[in-house]
Parts: sequence; C-alpha cells; structure tokens
Amino acid sequence: MRVILFGATGMLGQGVLRACLADDRVTAVLAVGRSPTGRAHPKLREIRHADLFDLTPVAGELAGYDACFCCVGVSSAGMAEREYRRLTYDLTLSVARTLAGLSPGSTFVYVSGIGTDARSRTMWARVKGETENALLALPLEVYLFRPGYVQPMYGATSRTRLYRLAYVVAAPFYPVLRRLFPSAVTTTEQIGRAMIAVAERGAPGRVLDAAAVNAL
Repeated sequence: MRVILFGATGMLGQGVLRACLADDRVTAVLAVGRSPTGRAHPKLREIRHADLFDLTPVAGELAGYDACFCCVGVSSAGMAEREYRRLTYDLTLSVARTLAGLSPGSTFVYVSGIGTDARSRTMWARVKGETENALLALPLEVYLFRPGYVQPMYGATSRTRLYRLAYVVAAPFYPVLRRLFPSAVTTTEQIGRAMIAVAERGAPGRVLDAAAVNAL
C-alpha cells in the first residue's frame, strides 16, 4: 500500500514512520510537513510545505495513495480555544477534505485522544470531538485512534523538553501501567503497526481505544 503521513516529525509521527518503513506491506511513504524528517529510505519521499492549511500547491502530488495517517496535533495547555481549534479542527479538516477530493474512499486514520467528546465542557475534548464528527462525514474510510498514555519507542522523542523528561521517568513503569490501564496505554510502535493493519483490512469499529490499537 501507498501511505501519506502528516506529522512525521512529532513523537507519534516518528513512531508511525518507523513502522511504515519497516513493514513490507507499505510500498511507499509520502511525508508532508513543514520540517524534514531527517530519515533516508528507498520507500520515503518528502514534501516540504509551510502552509498545511492550504495544500493546493502540492495537491497534484497527493493523489493515488491508499491511506493517510494524520499525526498532526498540539497540546491544549495554555492555549486559547480559538488557536487550539485552528491547529486541531481547521488543520485536520484541511488535510482530510483535500484527500477526500483526490482519493474518495481511501483510508484516513486520525489520532485523537481518550476522553474526546463533542458535547464535553472541556475545551480540548469538545474540539477533538467536533473534529472527529466532521471527519466521519467525509467520503473517506475514517478511523479514530483514542490513546491515553503513549510510550515512545525506538528513539521517538517529543519536541517538548518537559514531556521528554516525563517519558524518560515513566518508561520503567510502562509494563505496570499497561496491566493496570489496558484501555488507555500503548506505544508509538503499536500505534504505527495498528494504522497499517487498519489500512490493510479495516477494524471492527471506527473508534479505537488503546486496547483495540494494541489488539490490532
């Protein structure tokens, strides 16, 4: 399969990119983003594009792919709703609507989060929920991943220094966390592998928590 990856330089995206490059089922990966991935691989091609809110200049290069793995996203900490909505709802729908026009019926996997709910009073959960609902209305095979705690693997790192330190501290406790909270704990590697599985054969449901991701 041929895959487009958005957000390849983030922690989740790094894990997903690694999984795609290592999996024989994936024959080509197109990473689209503002920054280079720093990876070199025969299957990997990159498009540097500064404005992900307007993909018109590169739209001709996005057609003909089987799946899109959307790992773009920001933390809502300290962010006003208007800006968080722009970087969550607006950005994701810009990507999805473009791909729906180019490759209707293709698979679109979006990394959301545990607790997402369009009716929530919590800002991030409401915005994520509205994003999910808008994606499900598009002519795409949409799957929504809702992990809770995600342990970075194989060198995947957060761009936020505080998060990097937190993951280092938490790493020894990951096996315990997974046993105690199986529906909320996963890894970057398992998310990547699960995305490939979903693109290849679908999944029992459109909303997948960490337990469902790990099972895939």
